Amino acid sequence: MDRTELKPIIEALIFASDTPLTVEKIKQILENVTKKEIDEIIEELQKEYQEQNRGFQMKEVANGYQLRTQTAFSPWLKRLKKTKPFRLTQPTLESLAIIAYRQPITRMEVEKIRGVDTGGVLKTLLDKKLISIVGKKDVPGKPFLFATTKTFLEVFGLENLASLPTLKDIDDLDTAHLPTLVRESNLNEIDEVFLPETDDAEEGQGTVKPVPLIEDDKPSLPVANDESDPKLPEDEEDDHTSCVDG
Repeated sequence: MDRTELKPIIEALIFASDTPLTVEKIKQILENVTKKEIDEIIEELQKEYQEQNRGFQMKEVANGYQLRTQTAFSPWLKRLKKTKPFRLTQPTLESLAIIAYRQPITRMEVEKIRGVDTGGVLKTLLDKKLISIVGKKDVPGKPFLFATTKTFLEVFGLENLASLPTLKDIDDLDTAHLPTLVRESNLNEIDEVFLPETDDAEEGQGTVKPVPLIEDDKPSLPVANDESDPKLPEDEEDDHTSCVDG
């Protein structure tokens, strides 16, 4: 198969995939094609979209590639999709950041850092598929361990966990690099953010519908209201210990 035939096939595969498509997966689908060839074709497609001022881009996210709409067009796409807003509160954002940087981590470890109960917050993050239970810590009580999901990477537009900003990155942050919504608005006036639609095909991971994503549709701004406190799955306890982190 020559390059002319290969290029639109790779483009079609990435467009049709419900989730970010990895180079390894493309290589499995296309026989006798090298990783180098795939990388070069993806780079060509990315360059073409940019030079042609297309309404979408091919972005590396969650260790794969996905078509996402350009940020500038998000106001019109939101009218089309009529996405129901999900309010990402300050407590939710704080807890998610702790989990992202310290994972895998238990509920009690999160609460030690935040200084407040996080039951409701963790339940919300689980419901939104931004975190999942990945096991139990080998200490008395066997508390659940939480970690971020592939959906977390997709929603925040991260290639992988190594792409999370460092403290130096945050200190050096230039407002010009912030999303348009943040740059042009008063932080205290914004109370709604958006998440892509997901399904429950796999526990802990949502599946993005096969449509180019709205690049601005990701939670980036908190508001100050705590969630309710629904119960999380109970951790196991023995007859002589309580559920604590040892």
